[in-house]
Amino acid sequence: MDKDSIGKRTKQENRRLMLMSMKQNKACYFMLAPFMIFFIIFTVVPVLMSLPMGFTDFNMAQAPKFVGLSNYTTLFLSDKIFIESIRVTIVFALFTGPVSYVLCFILAWLINELHPKLKTVFTLIFYAPSMANVYTVWQLIFSGDMNGYVNSFLINLGLINAPIQWLTDSAYVLGVTIVVQLWISLGAGFLSLRAGFQNIDRSMYEAGAIDGIKTRWQELIHITIPSMGPQLMFAAVMQIVSSFTAGTVAQNLVGFPSTDYKAHTIMTHAYDYGWVRYEMGYASAICMVLFVAMYVANKLISKLLSRYMD
Repeated sequence: MDKDSIGKRTKQENRRLMLMSMKQNKACYFMLAPFMIFFIIFTVVPVLMSLPMGFTDFNMAQAPKFVGLSNYTTLFLSDKIFIESIRVTIVFALFTGPVSYVLCFILAWLINELHPKLKTVFTLIFYAPSMANVYTVWQLIFSGDMNGYVNSFLINLGLINAPIQWLTDSAYVLGVTIVVQLWISLGAGFLSLRAGFQNIDRSMYEAGAIDGIKTRWQELIHITIPSMGPQLMFAAVMQIVSSFTAGTVAQNLVGFPSTDYKAHTIMTHAYDYGWVRYEMGYASAICMVLFVAMYVANKLISKLLSRYMD
């Protein structure tokens, strides 16, 4: 017997242990089944279908026609709006992703220090915008006339003399979209971090105090963050997905298409070709490029947070 194989399980043993574990936890699998069925049908299957579809010309009225790499060459060599959407998406992701992630963590940390009843209230207050349709309110706030709250406030302070067209001026549409996206970004990642703070064993802080940890900052760096590896990873993945796939905010807030395509993201470009022009092959190619970008970003984040996953 090879020395390296001593103590290692064979494939048959691993399979048998996995089956035993599934039998022991069959109730859990039964409760997960409804979600997994819908997830596979409406998420996994479409993603798998989009890969071969990206190599076709498919308009949903005729059979797909294989065109090879034509869709991808057109994207990067001829589609100027797609190139602009890459720039917009990168700017959008760099602002909303890290800022929203840090904001989720700080708010979850501060709320965790409150009284139990106040924790529930403030969690609901900060999570509610991710569930509600807040675009009408923000359109009123950034209205381009004298009655818009931002314009009225700035005019009263004497900072501007005439109303600014926040939702139609190409100089402002992306900034306004980023602000609103940050406001509604406290979603599932925020809740996971809230749960992570509550699940930390309090005895770890007592042990840390014995070992010389004195300040709250030291507790955060040496105890809290290392104890929240899974929650930090989940929140990071959710922020990556939300920042790269953002498009609904711009469509509802600044119109579709936005002025000079200044708030036109890759996801918006895919929506344009998929659900407006019905060029599903081209839209699938766009989505595949977005999927690869998200995958690379996820791998980088996973590598950064891997030390907290042990």
